[in-house]
Amino acid sequence: MTDPKAPQSKAPQSKPTPSTPKPDLSSEASLVGTVQLLWPYIWPKDRADLRMRAAGALALLFVAKFITIAVPYSFKWATDALTPGVVSQDNFYWIAGPVALTVLYGVLRSFMALFTQARDALFAAVSMNAVRHLADEVFVHLHQLSLRFHLERKTGGLTRVLERGRTAIEQIVRLSMLTGIPTVVEFALILGVFFYQFDWRYALTVVAMIVAYLWFTTLATNWRMAIRRSMNESDSDANTKAIDSLLNYETVKYFGAEDREAERYDMAMARYERLSVGSYVSLAVLNSGQAVIFTIGLTIIMVMCINGIRAGTNTIGDFVLINAMMIQLYQPLNFMGMLYREVKQAIVDIEIMFKILRQNPEIKDTPDATPLVISAGAVHFEDVHFSYDPQRAILKGVSFQVPAGKTVAIVGPSGAGKSTISRLMFRFYEPQSGRITIDGQDIRNVEQRTLRDQIGMVPQDTVLFNDTIAYNIRYGRWEATEEEVHEAARLAQIDGFIRMAPGGYDAQVGERGLKLSGGEKQRVAIARTILKGPPILVLDEATSALDSFTEREIQLALDRVSQGRTTLVIAHRLSTVVNADEILVLDKGVIVERGRHEELLERGGVYAALWNRQREVDAAQDTLRRAAEEEGQSVRVGLEV
Repeated sequence: MTDPKAPQSKAPQSKPTPSTPKPDLSSEASLVGTVQLLWPYIWPKDRADLRMRAAGALALLFVAKFITIAVPYSFKWATDALTPGVVSQDNFYWIAGPVALTVLYGVLRSFMALFTQARDALFAAVSMNAVRHLADEVFVHLHQLSLRFHLERKTGGLTRVLERGRTAIEQIVRLSMLTGIPTVVEFALILGVFFYQFDWRYALTVVAMIVAYLWFTTLATNWRMAIRRSMNESDSDANTKAIDSLLNYETVKYFGAEDREAERYDMAMARYERLSVGSYVSLAVLNSGQAVIFTIGLTIIMVMCINGIRAGTNTIGDFVLINAMMIQLYQPLNFMGMLYREVKQAIVDIEIMFKILRQNPEIKDTPDATPLVISAGAVHFEDVHFSYDPQRAILKGVSFQVPAGKTVAIVGPSGAGKSTISRLMFRFYEPQSGRITIDGQDIRNVEQRTLRDQIGMVPQDTVLFNDTIAYNIRYGRWEATEEEVHEAARLAQIDGFIRMAPGGYDAQVGERGLKLSGGEKQRVAIARTILKGPPILVLDEATSALDSFTEREIQLALDRVSQGRTTLVIAHRLSTVVNADEILVLDKGVIVERGRHEELLERGGVYAALWNRQREVDAAQDTLRRAAEEEGQSVRVGLEV
């Protein structure tokens, strides 16, 4: 175990700042704004290999599109080579021959597919790198946000938002680069072909058809967005209710509320069902309108070509060329409609993510923040005022000192503000006035990471990661050796239990540690704190939820951990703080009494009243326990007789 009084010479390493510039996340959620947001990740300044991949994919894009335009021409040439009278008029068809031109058609189609797939494969590393870095940025940002944000959010809804947002980011990157740009290039090339091969009337007709197609797509898609937004909200609501109910599985069983929970979930899913049907109907309307507009344009162009054939200005091959070119135009045009739909839907999906990213952390390090340097570990609260809501003050001018190496306990009724003190020490919140110092250093002027590295916490409700016991203990100091992990478990009096458990230190604890009992989870939390070896220790009602026998065992472990450390104990059960160097009685945000256990009992004030009430409760519980034991013994004797 590290010496709690030893100076901390090694400051924790902060996370390296990514070399990719962080884009402005305050822009409106739009296609242009989204592409601007993604561009530093698509073209990262610190990754020459990814920039080369992006440039190579762009080059393959143009090659593939030029081949795409050549495919209908090879079809036209093969058709004209088979048309009587055309071969005798043009030596090209006579020399090449219909078989060779048909082979050329097949070769061009093959190359078109090969170059397109090569482009997609080359760009895959670029797009997935962008997705990974953006997902990591969102994850880091969420950890930087305040405790208030996470207490007010619903975990199920938040994870659903992040899941859809990550998928949407991938869609936007791939659709904009692999569909949007190629489609624009193909539009330009096809219009050039119609203008060059035929005349301006053909090009104008195609332009009019494209404009009408995109206009209808825009209107219909915007109509669908309102349905999509409501559908996403109902989806998040249903997912939140499901996760909330499953996390409270035991409570549901205690109250026999399975039918009520099922009905509650079904109501949310019924709304999602209704909106999903509306979404599919609106999609059918959109696809039908697009097909009708394109078919009208195609018919007009082909009629114009038939008139040209009758006038002798066009050939049968030109008719085939127009048909093939228009059918080929339908694919990128349909992609453009899909691009608009998917991008708009993706923007809806990441709209809430943008709002989260725009939220600034409530607690920030000051520009001149310095690492916290522990010389002794003395903690001092100086006239601290705090409220979560301006209408209700929690702490009203609280002042006290925890001398280095001493134990100070804070007791009082529920709602007095005891746990708020620990949250202020960790800088989860900032006091409205007053200050908190450690060895004379105002914690508002030190780096949050170094502050939290010097404080150990054993909370009332220990929530473990869904991993192994060893993982959860090592969380206190990740670089600890296996021997140090085992020693910490031994000091916390849990090593024997772990070695007897199937899997030992590699045993899984389950989600939130539910495979362990309350006492076992508390011992894991104590072992984790022992391994961390902090000079300052906070025990926030660490035994209030345990039975008397387990409480005594845990208390012995906590007493060993706190030896030689500056310890702040926030207690509900007064029997756990009788040996504290000083006890502070907090009531309605004010310290009303302070002193040692014996002194406070002699005063006959608030502490004495709390003590007497607890003794009465403990006595009643002991009576009930003895009665239960006697009843059980009588039953066993009766069975033996």
